[in-house]
Amino acid sequence: MQSRSLQISSLLEHAALHHPSVEIVSHVNAQTCVRSTWQDVARRARRLASGLQARGLEPGTRVATLAWNTHRHLELYFGVSGAGSILHTVNPRLFPDQIRYILTHAGDEYLFFDLAFADLVAELAPSLPHVKAFVALCAPQDMPVLSLPRPLLNYEELLALGDEDYAWPALPEDTASSLCYTSGTTGNPKGVLYSHRSTVLHSWTACATDGLGLGARDSVLLAVPMFHVNAWGVPYAAAMCGAKLVLPGPDLSGERLFAHMKDEGCTLSLGVPTVWLGFFQYLESLPEAARAGLRLNRVVIGGSAAPRAIIEKFERLLGAYVIQAWGMTETSPLATIGNLLPAHETLALAQRFDVQARQGRAIFGVEVAVFDEDGRRLKSGEPGSGELKVRGPWVVSAYYGNEPGSALDAQGWFSTGDVARIDTEGYVQITDRSKDVIKSGGEWISSIDLENLAVGHPAVKEAAVIGVRHEKWQERPLLIVVPKDGATITAQELLAYMKDRVARWWMPDDVVFVDALPHTATGKLLKTRLREQFADHRLPTDALQA
Repeated sequence: MQSRSLQISSLLEHAALHHPSVEIVSHVNAQTCVRSTWQDVARRARRLASGLQARGLEPGTRVATLAWNTHRHLELYFGVSGAGSILHTVNPRLFPDQIRYILTHAGDEYLFFDLAFADLVAELAPSLPHVKAFVALCAPQDMPVLSLPRPLLNYEELLALGDEDYAWPALPEDTASSLCYTSGTTGNPKGVLYSHRSTVLHSWTACATDGLGLGARDSVLLAVPMFHVNAWGVPYAAAMCGAKLVLPGPDLSGERLFAHMKDEGCTLSLGVPTVWLGFFQYLESLPEAARAGLRLNRVVIGGSAAPRAIIEKFERLLGAYVIQAWGMTETSPLATIGNLLPAHETLALAQRFDVQARQGRAIFGVEVAVFDEDGRRLKSGEPGSGELKVRGPWVVSAYYGNEPGSALDAQGWFSTGDVARIDTEGYVQITDRSKDVIKSGGEWISSIDLENLAVGHPAVKEAAVIGVRHEKWQERPLLIVVPKDGATITAQELLAYMKDRVARWWMPDDVVFVDALPHTATGKLLKTRLREQFADHRLPTDALQA
């Protein structure tokens, strides 16, 4: 058999050759929509690679981005990595100090940015001596006026210097291709460095029928940010199969997402639960007739557990199947995917929702296992939960800058920090993060299950559950709720709704209503802040503290 290197540039060239006229729809801002094709992306990515190399870009150089989901960001995905350099997508929602730390730790030499982040770049630039040049992602006439210590370049002018007939270099497939950092909820963010090989293998999984089923017939609304674990690998997978991409830019409001779905005939969309909470708040305000005409048939939800209420709403209101997927920055991110088995085809809808509410089954290439407190691997279907570990060709071996293999145990497993169980059919059920699990009287209570149950109430917009100190039971659950706009609900009403749907000893000991919940930069609940906020909260059930 021939030995051919797996390279990211080959994905793009395949799309340009075999799907040249398939559209890339880019909403740069509320006023500007740019329509291009895979052929255009390939041509401009080659110009980008050529223009950067003309400026002295060398293999292995880290190139950072502070950018939304647009055509220019997509071109960077392929142009930077294809040239043998490393694309480093930085989450602009992080605090400036975190962004400064990440850019410094990575040693980025170029920083590309959308105009929305011009002030942020100006603030950061003096403390980034390793950055050789800053590049504004805009047309020449839209260049911002910034005082920067090093050159400010224009993206389109940089492309104009390049050669669209540039020949991609032949790279070993284990060459580093992109770099993403964890959200850093505990300690500093950590870098995960992907390779061309791991990225291409991961893309095949997204295109597989029992993966995300991504194909040439799809129009994909990418509501997951391109700075969030490489948009879950979808830009690469879309090139592999020639799917249409709809890039929404900075506006992820429910109204705009609905408009994109309708206008572009989107069949698939991907996003975190918080995005879909806003989407349904808008959708449910529309008359039923206005929802007609959507072609959406499946939605991928990841980042955190999908509330069952969202799964049900997609099915009942839009006839769309929710694929719940689990993974993390360290797994590229796809590790388990929630498709159905033949045995589930005859299930009643409520029973099918039970299956969809799990985090899915391991996909080929990734092993998943649960280990108890003594380090014993639990068999599928064995009672109890334990620490979830993974290993595979697109799973991290070491964090960026650390010794190879330093993130793994002696058997090559990576510890995810999640608490989970695996049922007899191989479906993973995440019961909590190890740091978020509530231990009450020696037993574990899943905060995730309680949150998803509370969100099922029609008056609840969002919910969080944390453990609060209890003199007798060590910890007991506190439920923190954001009501929907205009809705009224009491603690007694919510607890009455929950009491027949969960074990009695799991029931929250108190309910607190708030205007908003804190989130990480990737949309996950920031429970560290909630635990600080409610550290002195006294539960009405704790007679010893009364």
